[in-house]
Amino acid sequence: MKFNKLIILLFFSLVIQGCESAKNNLTIQDSSQVKYVPNIRFGYDLNKFKVVEKKIKRGDTFGAILENNSIDYPEVYKILEKTKKQVNTRKLVVGKAYKLLFTKDSISSPIAIIYEPDVATYWKIQLRDSVFGETVKKSIKIVTLQGSGVIKSSLYETMLESGLNDQLTYFLSDVYAWTIDFFRLQKGDKFKVIYTERFVDDSISLGVNHIKAAYFEHKGKGLYAFEFESDNDKGIIDYFDENAKNLRRAFLKAPVKFSRISSRYNLKRRIAYYGNRIRPHKGTDFAASVGTPIIATASGKVVKASYTRGNGNYVTVKHNNTFTTQYLHMKKRKVRKGQNVKQGDVIGWVGMTGNTSGPHVCYRFWKNGRQVDPFRQKLPQAKPISKKLKAEYLSFMDPIKTDLDCVPFEPEFLKTLVNQNEENQTNDVSE
Repeated sequence: MKFNKLIILLFFSLVIQGCESAKNNLTIQDSSQVKYVPNIRFGYDLNKFKVVEKKIKRGDTFGAILENNSIDYPEVYKILEKTKKQVNTRKLVVGKAYKLLFTKDSISSPIAIIYEPDVATYWKIQLRDSVFGETVKKSIKIVTLQGSGVIKSSLYETMLESGLNDQLTYFLSDVYAWTIDFFRLQKGDKFKVIYTERFVDDSISLGVNHIKAAYFEHKGKGLYAFEFESDNDKGIIDYFDENAKNLRRAFLKAPVKFSRISSRYNLKRRIAYYGNRIRPHKGTDFAASVGTPIIATASGKVVKASYTRGNGNYVTVKHNNTFTTQYLHMKKRKVRKGQNVKQGDVIGWVGMTGNTSGPHVCYRFWKNGRQVDPFRQKLPQAKPISKKLKAEYLSFMDPIKTDLDCVPFEPEFLKTLVNQNEENQTNDVSE
């Protein structure tokens, strides 16, 4: 009996040992299956380096940064000479980030430096072994998105509340510049939009690219807008409604991009400073910060580009025998007398020259030699789409309109991916 018990105890002892051995083997096997995950950025596995991140300070130079990190000037000179055709080290912007890569066993001097002038571009220089430089433009993804909103206060605030890119404010104002007065939007006005936005690193936005289609309902009246190339030879892109009617007019509604009207055309304006006397204001003032570009509201010829005590720096453009426009209080003029300008050309910049209490552009409008309120004029339309292209446009527009009509109106954020095919594009991105 004792012998049998001994056999049983020995058996269980062997089983337990076997289980423990198997468990240990399993642990070892699992440990061996753990894969190393590299952190590849800028062409380096950052896990293998000590990364020191800093920002450019006033007075910093490439040479000074390296010298402050134990690289002597003769070596700096050799590095500059070897990489000057690949990397521009002279243009460092205060506040921009750079990284120094050190080996983990030593921090005496870096083996590489990486500088990021903007989110879509960086340059790097390997400082040891085989010295080389490289300027890299990141891959840009263009994604098609859609959104909507209902106006509560302003279009800009609605964009923010809806979680949309606030740049859509300016793009929508451009699309409807000839047909909707964005300075007089009402509560309850609403919009839908299909647009493209550019991204790097999958989530960092470089801004709205363009609007493909939009619907804006103002005072209960809806207006579609579809982007279409109306002149294949010149590459002119316009926006048309669902009936192929061009939304553009001969004149833009404003000479500056989406500012605000601080003073309208008013022949009965009274000013307290002058004893509450009537001092007619025959222009429309658009408030904007100093330096904001001023654009010609229509094509024409510059007939005056001068300075007076009251007007400050100003430009007058004659568009035809009927219409003339004038732009006052410029900081600086960009055009000269006799020069031809096209609609949308920059002719100067907002300033405070002449008799003015704040930065703005006073926009004056003449019709048949008489100064009038441009917002009360029935302005001529732009050239209509050709008959040849109309059928092509209607066929092109129809499926996009269906997509747009399917976007529901919601006061809250609605942002949906409608085109899964993302285009890779490498464009130059300005700093």
